[in-house]
Formats: sequence, structure tokens, C-alpha cells
Amino acid sequence: MTSAYRAILVATCGVSGSTDHRGTPEQPGRVVTVIERTFWETLDDPVAHLESELSSTGKVWGAAYHIPASHAEEVHDYLDEREIDGYSAHYTPFHPTVDVEGASDSTGSSPIICMVYIGQPTNPQFLRDAAHREPQHVAQVISAGHGLSGKGSEYLFMLEKGLEGLGLGTADVHVTDLVKRVRDIEAELAEAEEEEEAELKVTRSLEVPAEEVDRDGRETIE
Repeated sequence: MTSAYRAILVATCGVSGSTDHRGTPEQPGRVVTVIERTFWETLDDPVAHLESELSSTGKVWGAAYHIPASHAEEVHDYLDEREIDGYSAHYTPFHPTVDVEGASDSTGSSPIICMVYIGQPTNPQFLRDAAHREPQHVAQVISAGHGLSGKGSEYLFMLEKGLEGLGLGTADVHVTDLVKRVRDIEAELAEAEEEEEAELKVTRSLEVPAEEVDRDGRETIE
């Protein structure tokens, strides 16, 4: 695995819909994609003010994996199946920050061509409607979404952790903003559930026949 960045692409949370892994055809979830910086700049970005100068340079930090030739076909088929809903394979230069032996190299090694799956804006799953890309709306969909691979919130939290784990200033402001929104939604839902459960207990206690002995030891009324 090699840490590096892909020039000319930029990570966005102008997310794509997911009707399989993190959602269903009836209730599509949300997953991240990478798109060309030039296209991203034509879209309305509600959290543009949170972007630092470093994060707006058009670099996308990530990890490249070398697959042995003996497993290449197997892995390729697996990825094609996993990414079939909204993504297509593309090839792009990848600029390692360490050499192939893992030694630090301040200048980085020469670019290598890597395959990456991208949800193109022309794909039906891409969210072109600005209202569907509004952060709070996206957060609400993620918090409620689930699919074959699990909950949408789980995907989002792992995405943030994965980006932070790469280091080198790789955290994405759009992802961080969504994580905060989803956690706030989950906290509100948990509080509402606790209140509902408490009210239900009170209701049930009032429905207990007077002839029964209360659990606190009071005598039966005859």
C-alpha cells in the first residue's frame, strides 16, 4: 500500500446515490465519489467557507494497492461487482509520497497509473439536484439509510476515520461536516426514544389493575 495523491481529481460529498450497499432501490443511501475539480467548481458548495487553502488545491489523498498478477482478474471482477451501482473504472496518475520500498522520499516517486472507480456526473446515481446535495438533507438520508453492506452512518464514520488515518492533512471538510450532522441526528433520535420509552412505562403502570400488588410492596386492595 502506498500513500499518495491523485492530481486533477477532488474528493467531494456531492455524493452519489446508493441502491445496494448503503441503501435500497426504494430508499437510496448516499456514498462518496471523486469528480474533476473543474466540474466541482460549477456546483454550489454549502461548506466552501470551511475549505482550507491546502484542501482546495485539487489533490485527493488516498492509498494505492498493488495486486499480484495471479489475483488481478479475481480482484477486478470483485470490484466491478461491488462498484457496479453508479461507478465506472478510470485510470489516473498517482503520485506516491514514499518509494516502492516504503522509504521516505520528500520529492516522491514518479507517478504511476492506477485504476480508480468514479461516479461520473453523467451517471443516473449522481445527485445533480442541488436540494439533494444540501448537507442536512444528505445527513438525514445517511442516518436512515442501510443496505447490503450495512448502515449509511457506519460508512460515513469509517470514511472519516480512513481519511484521517492517511495523515498528511487528508481530512475532508465535507465529510467532517456530515459526521457532525449525522451524530447530532442520532443523538436527537436516541433522546426521543428514551422519552418515548419512559412515557410508555408510565402509561403501562397506570393500566395495572388496582387489585394487583404493586412492586414496592403495598397491600392488595380487596
